[in-house]
Amino acid sequence: MARRNSESTWPEPLPEAEPLVCALCHRETPALTQHHLMPVLQGRRKGMKVQDLPTVGLCSACHGYVHSTFSNADLSGPYSTLEALSEHEGVIKFVKWVKKQPVSKAVKVK
Repeated sequence: MARRNSESTWPEPLPEAEPLVCALCHRETPALTQHHLMPVLQGRRKGMKVQDLPTVGLCSACHGYVHSTFSNADLSGPYSTLEALSEHEGVIKFVKWVKKQPVSKAVKVK
């Protein structure tokens, strides 16, 4: 038996969302965390509002590595930019290693 209304009543499929990419290791990841390039505490001491502090999206593995490797003093000083972080020898080695790991793997950082 033929349908009376040939138009579909199903909703249109949602457009594909662009994949999230870590700014440090450049892996596609299902979720990113916001890393404050200048730590919140140091930014407040300098009179900046939290929402005005520069941030960058990092995967959880890279974000954990950055905070386990650098102190807040380092992050507010010589490593307050993404370029400075990505040129650090330890970060280069970590990124080279983490690129080989599947995104689904829980990376433990010491």
